[in-house]
Amino acid sequence: MVKHIGEPARRKEDERLITGQGQFADDITFPKLAQAYVLRSPHAHAAIRKIDTAAARAMPGVLAVLTGADLVEQGLKHIPHGTGGSKVGYDVPLRNLDGSERLITRQMPLPVDRARYAGEAVAMVVAETLLAARDAAEAIEIDWDVLPAVVRGTQAIGTDAPALWNEVPANLPLDSEIGDKAATDAAFAKAAHKVSFKSAIQRVTGVHMEPRACIGEWDAKANKYTLHASHGIGVVQMRVDVAHALNVAPEQVRVIAPGDVGGNFGTRNATYPEFVLVAHAARLVGRPVKYVAERQDALLSDFQGRDLDIDMELALDAKGNFLAVRSVNTGNIGAHTASFVPLNKGSQLMTSLYRVPAAYVRARAALSNTPSTIPYRSAGRPEAMYAVERIIDLAARQCGFDRVELRRRNLIPPSQQPYRNPFGVVYDNGDYLGVMRRALELADWKGFEKRRREARKRGLYRGIAVANYIETTSGAPRERAEVTILEDGTVDVIIGTQASGQGHETSFSQVAADWLGVPFEKVRVRSGDTDFVLAGGGSHSGRSMRHASIVIGESVKQIVEKAQRVAAIMFQAQAEDIEFADGACRVKGTDRTVTLAEMTAFAIQTTALPEDLRGPLKGACDRVTPGLAFPYGAAVCELDVDPETGSLSFVRYTSVDDVGVAVNPMILHGQTHGGIAQGVGQALMEQCWYDAKDGQNLSASFMDYAMLRASDLPSFTTDLSEVAANSHPHGMRPGGEGGTTPALGLTINAIVDALADLGVAHIEMPATPHKIWQAIQAAKQRQAS
Repeated sequence: MVKHIGEPARRKEDERLITGQGQFADDITFPKLAQAYVLRSPHAHAAIRKIDTAAARAMPGVLAVLTGADLVEQGLKHIPHGTGGSKVGYDVPLRNLDGSERLITRQMPLPVDRARYAGEAVAMVVAETLLAARDAAEAIEIDWDVLPAVVRGTQAIGTDAPALWNEVPANLPLDSEIGDKAATDAAFAKAAHKVSFKSAIQRVTGVHMEPRACIGEWDAKANKYTLHASHGIGVVQMRVDVAHALNVAPEQVRVIAPGDVGGNFGTRNATYPEFVLVAHAARLVGRPVKYVAERQDALLSDFQGRDLDIDMELALDAKGNFLAVRSVNTGNIGAHTASFVPLNKGSQLMTSLYRVPAAYVRARAALSNTPSTIPYRSAGRPEAMYAVERIIDLAARQCGFDRVELRRRNLIPPSQQPYRNPFGVVYDNGDYLGVMRRALELADWKGFEKRRREARKRGLYRGIAVANYIETTSGAPRERAEVTILEDGTVDVIIGTQASGQGHETSFSQVAADWLGVPFEKVRVRSGDTDFVLAGGGSHSGRSMRHASIVIGESVKQIVEKAQRVAAIMFQAQAEDIEFADGACRVKGTDRTVTLAEMTAFAIQTTALPEDLRGPLKGACDRVTPGLAFPYGAAVCELDVDPETGSLSFVRYTSVDDVGVAVNPMILHGQTHGGIAQGVGQALMEQCWYDAKDGQNLSASFMDYAMLRASDLPSFTTDLSEVAANSHPHGMRPGGEGGTTPALGLTINAIVDALADLGVAHIEMPATPHKIWQAIQAAKQRQAS
């Protein structure tokens, strides 16, 4: 029997992509296709006194102009963002200090009363051509009342700050606490060592290779909308959101994801205003309407990520045992309450995979005049791991402990698993010490000091660091699969996830092929259309394989059971005498076999079968799988810093990640490589910059929003640990975010280690060459004085 799970099968998707045969949203076209252009606010905060669209409507080729007031008059409603953050039974619930639920703002597809960030959509023009739509947008006149703006989360909190929403006092929709404050304070009171760390983790954005795009259609006869949109939230949830905003029943909306989606990283996992607008506009003008964001549109108005201020303390005893953690985490969630998930996920992991008896976190969400933040690759965990790993290194240096030994001493051992952390999150199983040990071995940690001395002879300062991480991934708990055997032997798999480059067609084919015992090439995976996807949660929070494998497995089990019954009838044998293997049924002890394809053909053509066996062999499973998953790992970074310029170069980057049972190691390694690049990119250069006075986005082009190039990174050493997860029926853990999660803290720790002899204790992200050079000069001045 050929095994497929665990094999580095080549991706099915790649042939069409590298030969230019991929189909993205902008590749979709229709006869009489109209083009849409979105006019965006030039102000970060301004009341809309009046919008005059008369001149724009009169221009040649213009089919429609939409404003927020028009949408209200035409009966549209707000976009119902799934904010998350208090899923009792999944994540630790975050509620306000007085016990009340968090406050939710209502985002209309276009604002009615005021714009709340620079770049917010305020009008849409639909015309025969994009040029005509753009020209007409320039003719729209808006009477603005410019208001004070605030862009930093910590500065937005309070009655003295500019208020974004009248119904949200002090710009604070959520002010919560988790953990045991009394026990934490008591632990700090008796601690031999107390270490503090304060940092502002900057805002970044997803920068998809493919900017968002969408096409709306209206079928007057069927009274139905069709939306084609590049996203990752899943077509089922997208249909619910869009239908709500259009104020129609979900059955009146069909959502189709293009065959290919050019990247996600979380910031596609919410409904954008343009998705609603093109569908609505298509009905108004009686033609399909397309909108494609330009890169500047994306950098101005895409959902963004991170942006967390952390004020953290760690208490230790004289031997280095962790006693307690306390922290104030303030998340800047932007102008609308699109998501509390990053704040929630990070806060409940502020002790990471270390034994910490007591902990307390004050978690606050602040509104500001910036685009909304939602989960971005690993959703809150990189911020938490950054703070934890930074404070451990600070504790080692300040208190005289070895960095590795301090971590080893406090890692949760297998004997204490399952382990309940101080916030109530129960980790499943894992070899935390083993992955750190493996990472140190692969990185040749023991030989580092020799390499450091050799680098110093060349005028370079070399540093090294190790970081551990753990994640809690949940995501939408419901998933559905439908698996059908066709007469030609094709295995048709319908699934409710939504790929955006992860290789679902390949990995899911491996799972189905392995369990059915058929050739990998015979499996076809379909998703992304509400006409045949009846349920499913899309792709986010590392949920895709974790949930898909369960429902595909149950569907396959149903097929095998039916096949054995059909074979028994075909062979005139007892069902218990039929065994299944390698895609066929056989009478035990004989060579009488029949394939799945032959059984499907028989079941289709023969009426003398019980009703439940007629038609093609098929299995379907629609299941809610509650609970969290806990991938974990360790990474080591080694780099050189040039003290004359502040520039750095990576020497080695080693990562060991435990994903449980690995379906396709090659794809997992690729996911890790991309994740490392995103994490290191944030540590070194990525940032959404906003002017503190007027709230203008200062990084709305690739001239200003810096990203890593391949030449900035070394060849990676990545390894997989495969401790089967006892929280999953097939032993699987998520594997798409581990590269990112430890990278922020790891990179900064390595830079600080390189410069420790100069007296540099910390460098804020992004650690640009200029910032590193400034830290070196300041340290030299302190030493000289």
